[in-house]
Amino acid sequence: MKDFLFYLQLGWDHIISLDALDHQLFILALIAAYSFKDFKRLLILITAFTIGHCITLALSSFDIIRVKSDWIEFLIPCTIVITALDNILFRGKHPYQYYFALFFGLIHGMGFANTARMMLAKEQSITVPLLGFNIGLELGQIAMVLIILTIFTILTKLTKLNPREWLLITSSAAGAVALQMALERMPF
Repeated sequence: MKDFLFYLQLGWDHIISLDALDHQLFILALIAAYSFKDFKRLLILITAFTIGHCITLALSSFDIIRVKSDWIEFLIPCTIVITALDNILFRGKHPYQYYFALFFGLIHGMGFANTARMMLAKEQSITVPLLGFNIGLELGQIAMVLIILTIFTILTKLTKLNPREWLLITSSAAGAVALQMALERMPF
């Protein structure tokens, strides 16, 4: 149980900590088109992301995939830019968004893969660590969604912006920060 709680905390920190700006920006862009009334759809959306993240961590732990970290560090902000552009151009809500979230989860999971590979190499079984980490990640994402939706709700009422205006502002801001990150991390 101690190992499970350690990895649960690690997963939580992976999304909640101040060092997790890339994950937080991704969640911000991913949910910018939604409100509290869409909470069930949002849970499915962020769970798709977590599943992708989990798959990559498992494959990496078994040393089935390896990607140079400089490419992953570049691709992670690119996923945010793509998500923000999708919001701006197509308003973000569409059936294939779940596939985007799953695919982008694979990329984000590779960002933690090297660390996970080293940590999990000492473990006899990766089941408990992966389960703990991904439950912590999911709980952290749910917390982020609740925080962001609460802020959206308050600011929308205070500013009297309509949902489309709020989507454009939020997506533009997240996309601009992520674009700067991508430019700083270009591996070529």
